[in-house]
Amino acid sequence: MKVKALKNSGKALDQNSLQELALRYVSKYATTRYKLTAYLQRKLREREWNGDTPPDIQPMVERFVELGYIDDALFAKNRAASLANRGYGKQRVSQALYQAGIDEDDGRDALALSDENQWEAARIFARKKSIGPFAREQHDREKQQKQLQAFLRAGHSYDIAAKFVFASPGDEVTDTH
Repeated sequence: MKVKALKNSGKALDQNSLQELALRYVSKYATTRYKLTAYLQRKLREREWNGDTPPDIQPMVERFVELGYIDDALFAKNRAASLANRGYGKQRVSQALYQAGIDEDDGRDALALSDENQWEAARIFARKKSIGPFAREQHDREKQQKQLQAFLRAGHSYDIAAKFVFASPGDEVTDTH
C-alpha cells in the first residue's frame, strides 16, 4: 500500500528503513518517546510509505525503550540538571519537560532535583546577568523591574527573584527556607 508524501526527499520508507532511521536518531540524540515518535511521523509525512500494512511506530518506540535506547526519566534528570546549571528555575524546567513529552511520573525526580537546586540556579542566573549582588552598581527601580521580569521568565519564583534583584552589589543572598 503506497501512501503519497507531502514532499519527496528520498526513496519510500518500509519497516526496515523506518527502523534504521529510528536507530540512527536515538544513537545521535538523547531523546524521549514523544520526540522519537514525532520524528518518525515527520519522516513518514516527508516520504512515501512502501509497505503492505500501515507503519506501526508505537511498538518500535516501545522496543527501543525496552532495549534501553530511550529512558524518559534519565532524559528528564539530565535536562533538569542542564537547565539548572544554566540558571533556569523550576517553572522553566517544568515547561521544558512538558515540551519534550515527559509524563508526570518520569519527570517527578527531575522536578525534585530542580526544586533542591533552585537557589544555586538563581545564583548562577544573577551572576550571568550581573543582577543584584553581582552588579557593579545599584540599579534604578526601572532597571530592577526589568531584571525581576527576566528572573521570572527564567522560571524562578518571585520570592527568590526579589531577593537577588533588590540586593545591593556585594551583598550575600542566602536561602532563608
